[in-house]
Amino acid sequence: MAGNEDTHEGSGALTEGQAERMLAGMNEVIRAGEEMRKLRAEMIKLFVDLGWTQDRIAELADMSQPAVSKQVAKYRTSGEHKAGGDRLPSMELHLDQRDQPWLEGRLWGVAEVVSETLDDSAHCTNYVNALGRGKKRFTPQNVDELRRLLEADLREHQAQLPGGCRGAYDEISRRLDVPAKAKATATAATGSASVRRAIAHEIQRDRLGNSGLST
Repeated sequence: MAGNEDTHEGSGALTEGQAERMLAGMNEVIRAGEEMRKLRAEMIKLFVDLGWTQDRIAELADMSQPAVSKQVAKYRTSGEHKAGGDRLPSMELHLDQRDQPWLEGRLWGVAEVVSETLDDSAHCTNYVNALGRGKKRFTPQNVDELRRLLEADLREHQAQLPGGCRGAYDEISRRLDVPAKAKATATAATGSASVRRAIAHEIQRDRLGNSGLST
């Protein structure tokens, strides 16, 4: 896959830079337990379905090639991978998706950008760190609390924050308040909740980091 660092809404592309940051972050907390190991395995499945080589995945994940090969072999014999070399339906990678995990990932991404911009002095910083380290889960209560803290940061520090933060937060909040119909969401969403959350988080971060792009 080409190493293009740009992220364009609707392009359906996941860059190597995005993947490297996601996997590096996972490696930092891999000792937290089985949940993160499972998420990394699911991300490897996604990269396989995107057509990436095992050598490249191993390099980005800081894993040995035999370890990646073992994960891929398990995937291909588990029944999750279609026979005959066909790939499962590709996950859509644009921001405009409305299932709950995707919106939670976007919210997490906005909060992380705000926390970093404010040098970790933001109201939401402790929550962002706890979510990133697996110390808090994306329960309805925790998502509501993150929204409350992030709203306070946006209200108090608007002038210091990237221009897209407020718009992204408002859009995410509106969609969280009006959940998509279960049937439509189930049809549209591809990938586990944890994978969708992680990818939405990374794409949202990159979108806010690219000046001149709308949310």
